[in-house]
Amino acid sequence: MLITTKTKPEVIDMAQINFTLEYDFLVGLFKDSKEEAFAKIMEEILNQTLLAESRQQLGAERYERSDGRSDYRNGTRIRSLTTRIGKIQLEVPRHRDLPFKTVLFDQYKRNEQGLILSMMEMVVQGVSTRNVQKITQQLCGESFSKSAVSEMCRELDGPVKKFRDRPLGTSCPFVMADAIYIKVREEQRIVSKAVLIAVGINPGGRKEVLGFDVCGAETEGTWRDFFTGLKDRGLSGVDMVVCDAHKGLRKAAGESFEGSTWQRCQVHFLRSLMDATPKKYQQGLSSELREMFTAPSIKMARGKRDSIIADYADVAGKAVELLSEGFEDAMAVMNLPSKYRVSLRTSNIIERENREIRRREKVIGIFPNRESALRLIGAVLLDDHNDWSSSQKLFDMTEYYEMKKLTAR
Repeated sequence: MLITTKTKPEVIDMAQINFTLEYDFLVGLFKDSKEEAFAKIMEEILNQTLLAESRQQLGAERYERSDGRSDYRNGTRIRSLTTRIGKIQLEVPRHRDLPFKTVLFDQYKRNEQGLILSMMEMVVQGVSTRNVQKITQQLCGESFSKSAVSEMCRELDGPVKKFRDRPLGTSCPFVMADAIYIKVREEQRIVSKAVLIAVGINPGGRKEVLGFDVCGAETEGTWRDFFTGLKDRGLSGVDMVVCDAHKGLRKAAGESFEGSTWQRCQVHFLRSLMDATPKKYQQGLSSELREMFTAPSIKMARGKRDSIIADYADVAGKAVELLSEGFEDAMAVMNLPSKYRVSLRTSNIIERENREIRRREKVIGIFPNRESALRLIGAVLLDDHNDWSSSQKLFDMTEYYEMKKLTAR
């Protein structure tokens, strides 16, 4: 059987690779479970990909005499690869003079590496070598020594640190900020740590992770230091900050990005209003508030607000008071062209990142140290940042910058 697939140019300088699967190999797959069968197919395809890369780098087929060849084959070495579908064995070509190069092994998701490493490191702290090897065998299908774990962690620390410290050197009109709490072991105690994250929409209309940090608590001081770090790395041109009503975050953002507008997250605002509303009126008020938030103009939104206040003043006085006080901040997004409002009226973009971190954090439970937390969180954010850089734009920013020119006159 002949299978043809296109490959990325950076992997191999060919338009396509032809894979050949023997008939007996295919028939044998019916005896295996679907996971085992898929692992065998993947193993065969990847091994043939490595051979194709080797041919391309050498400039000659096996046993071919060619004046254009650059090197000679020198056997293979076995490398185990642990994937989502199981452990597979790859036969990596060796070359006599110049080392064989492949980016195949770099295609692992960094966040999966971070999860495994954090779990292993958690086990390593104070656990006997025998138990470390036993548990890493269960986690990864292979046992690792303490020194091997440390070396693997260092390999991941480099890319994460480079990403975290990279120069920003660009303006970001829209910035979203939020914090979540995790558990970290510190000086033989388990303490709560705040994870601060900022995501921006750059002039090209794409999302990017601006920065992240793990600190003692979410305070005005820690947020101010965090924003100062972003500015020192080159962040500028912030016109709007989208976040919840945390006092320290609000004040630090206002002072750090002078002249910016605060867009209060409407989801958080709605929750606060519901908490202040008697249960029997929550459903009706929630429905009317959503109509207010999605009104086509600020004039219509204010009209809906006034109607809500009139209808609920007697039965939900505290909620009505909060609505009056927070309305303008929650509706700041109405000053933007309509196509930007849906994505910027809440902090949902950064909340999705928080959920991705939570999903992995729950597996770990307690991080063994701050460095382990930074490693895993950084790996998750780095992967998403890279995906965003090549994905479709969130916005076409042309209309926004045209609006800015008009208002500046």
